[in-house]
Amino acid sequence: MPDATSLIGVPEFFERVMDAVHPLAPMSHSLQEASGLACAEDVAAPVALPSFDNAAMDGYAVVAADVVTASEDHPVHLPVVGEIGAGQARIMALSPGTAAKIMTGAPVPAGCDTVVPYEWTDRGVAQVRIERAPAVGQHIRSRGEDVTAGEVVVSAGTVLGPRQIGLLAAVGRSHVLARPRPRVVVVSTGSELRDPGDEVGHDSIYDGNSYMLAAAARAAGAVSYRVGIVPDDPGAFLEAVHDQLVRADLVITSGGVSAGDYDVVKAALGSASSGANVWFGGVAMQPGKPQGVGTIGDDQTPIVTLPGNPVSAYVSFEVFVLPAIRKLMGLAPYARPLRRAALTHPVTSIAGRRQFLRGEYSVPTGVGGNVARGASVTPVGGHGSHLLGDLAASNALIVIPESVTRVEAGQPVHVLALDEQF
Repeated sequence: MPDATSLIGVPEFFERVMDAVHPLAPMSHSLQEASGLACAEDVAAPVALPSFDNAAMDGYAVVAADVVTASEDHPVHLPVVGEIGAGQARIMALSPGTAAKIMTGAPVPAGCDTVVPYEWTDRGVAQVRIERAPAVGQHIRSRGEDVTAGEVVVSAGTVLGPRQIGLLAAVGRSHVLARPRPRVVVVSTGSELRDPGDEVGHDSIYDGNSYMLAAAARAAGAVSYRVGIVPDDPGAFLEAVHDQLVRADLVITSGGVSAGDYDVVKAALGSASSGANVWFGGVAMQPGKPQGVGTIGDDQTPIVTLPGNPVSAYVSFEVFVLPAIRKLMGLAPYARPLRRAALTHPVTSIAGRRQFLRGEYSVPTGVGGNVARGASVTPVGGHGSHLLGDLAASNALIVIPESVTRVEAGQPVHVLALDEQF
């Protein structure tokens, strides 16, 4: 492993990872598949919204001039000539001096210029008593008052959430061009690993990394594939990875990237016959120093090789892989935004390393924003990169800069809020 003088900074490795990935080509998606994806086109409404003048309330379609004098003391009586239901319109025009029952959403007949709500009437069937005069145009939704035909309703780059999906459906679009969810293959290496549910011996452990990383990739919006455990054998590792490239837009590995005798990932990907071009080195961070990034296979599929210690693997995913997945999806911003919070207890850090400490981030109810007033963060657990229990109990990473070796209680720090949607 490179010594401290040859470590590269977190920003430099971040750029290496981001340079290895490119946004996926847009595809047509049904609206049911498109939620959470980045729209890849400017969508113009093919129809106006509403597409016709319609009633905003249940009531009576009338001519405003016929009821202008209506009041409780001097009501106006009009004959009811029929009923207009939503999707069941049979009355196409209304003669002056008459009224028609009309339901919310039903088209307003020609000649009608206002709707009297039921509450202002006696709800008569053959004849209606109107006790209040509406203004001209009241309770009518005019054609195109929401969206005009040809208007851009969703711009390229917009993340398609429920509101955008609803709007696209309302203007008649059944499909939309969007960048797809990347297919992320997760590989764990180590002859000591066992699947949960299997028996473990005195020299073996359960494989938590691949499940954690696959879940993290899914949470980021990707389709994740967890590959079975790969032993410490370079040939077996390369075979497993190459078998997966047909369904991979990104490969993530954990373990085997340090300086040990059994660091299979470095040995395998560093061979001339691997079909890979991967940089391995040390990053000035804790946890997560040993890292690798490059491409593999004929299609130059990006591959990111993470450390094997679980906390190191997770921190590395959050700092480097999550932004890579978001870039593949065309989602901006790529990286999780930094928040600021007051530290509740003092912490120390190693000079020259960017420290990512586990923490419990808290924001007072009703307070938000990029710099949350009253936000605090409490360190959780120790520095050990194997302390997965402490990681599970955390909801944030406290970021200590390379130049800082101690932060006192009460001082502000930057925080990555791990459960925050962005």
